Amino acid sequence: MSASSVVLLPYAPSSVAVARQRLCSDLQEWGVYETAIDDAVLVVSELLSNALRHAHPLPSGQIRVAWRWTDEHVEVAVSDGGAATEPRAGRPTLSSLGGRGLGIVEYLATSWGVRHEGEVTTVWAVVTTVGTVSNGQVSVPEPVLRECG
Repeated sequence: MSASSVVLLPYAPSSVAVARQRLCSDLQEWGVYETAIDDAVLVVSELLSNALRHAHPLPSGQIRVAWRWTDEHVEVAVSDGGAATEPRAGRPTLSSLGGRGLGIVEYLATSWGVRHEGEVTTVWAVVTTVGTVSNGQVSVPEPVLRECG
């Protein structure tokens, strides 16, 4: 099974909460496990926050957030109008106030990267949605329904 969604959002901080809620609702509806939902929502939040902080909006003045789910993973992607620098995971000091977003993405995602298509930059990440493997056995948590917000 697979499913996907694409949303165009205002280039504004309030869009982070909207994207988180929409992604969470979709993944719950599609039967994704709670821990995978939490990871995917955090990843999209970091990618979108970084785009709003460091990049320009798309030519429409908006930002695009997309996600695609298969039985084993969810790929999230944030597309913007590009920036002067390439997105990369930083190595901030303990006293740094920022710079941890892509490090969090790197930790939670099985892979992530950057695509350039003309003036559009897309930062994507893949989060596993299957259970954990221990001693050759797959442990799949029970689905838990909760409010997305």
